[in-house]
Amino acid sequence: MSGQMRGGGLRIASAALLLCIFAFALRAHAAGKELLINADLSKGSENQPDDWQTQAWVNDQVSVAFTWTHPPGGGPGEAEVNAIKENDARWWQQMELKEGWYYISADIRTENVGMDHSGATISVLEDGIMSPEVKGTSPWTHEGFYLKVGKKGADAQIALRIGGFGSLNTGKAFFRNASVTMIDAPPQGAQPIYDLDAIRKTAQPVPLGQPYSLVLTYLVLIAIAYGGWRLYAIEPPKVTRAEARREAKSEARREGKKKAARR
Repeated sequence: MSGQMRGGGLRIASAALLLCIFAFALRAHAAGKELLINADLSKGSENQPDDWQTQAWVNDQVSVAFTWTHPPGGGPGEAEVNAIKENDARWWQQMELKEGWYYISADIRTENVGMDHSGATISVLEDGIMSPEVKGTSPWTHEGFYLKVGKKGADAQIALRIGGFGSLNTGKAFFRNASVTMIDAPPQGAQPIYDLDAIRKTAQPVPLGQPYSLVLTYLVLIAIAYGGWRLYAIEPPKVTRAEARREAKSEARREGKKKAARR
């Protein structure tokens, strides 16, 4: 009997160990998987890479131009943003991110990007979440950042961008090898790091007071408004004695003039 129990226990332990190994393998696979669609910009037609869109603060032909280049026989391509006039312009892609840590990066090259405002970055279109900026005229450099997403997950817009909110810029930026991958955690001392939930919580408007105090305030305001309406819309205006005497004298003069006219 005891041998059967030991055998059953060994089978349960073995099954649990296999499940742990399987779960670890799945996580390791997810951690190394590219999550951006058409991340290498190899697929598309004419001047449009698949699954990427363009957007600009000033979106007309004299202010911005977007170009997609790729080898005729296929292979990784490049996305260009040319901010002819001061702008916040980008190629971007919508993503759904699950809970966890992410490394978001791209290779970036620039030509004549202004030094005084936001340069070329890969970024999340939300409250300054971006890689280190590339400005001036720069050769290819790999830039990225680490992003933490909370338990509920998040929708995010990943952008290959020049300029920023309230920080418009000019110049050309070129992007290749964009990437969003899930990781276990950032390396020790790595920068920049962003916590998406914390940033969104900070951006939310702060309520004034507790819910019950807000309700009481609204009720008091409604009562005051109703009382004022009753006072001024229904109650007739009060007339002083002096005003009444003046009105009586005026009425007497008008009657006297009418009698004189009849004579």
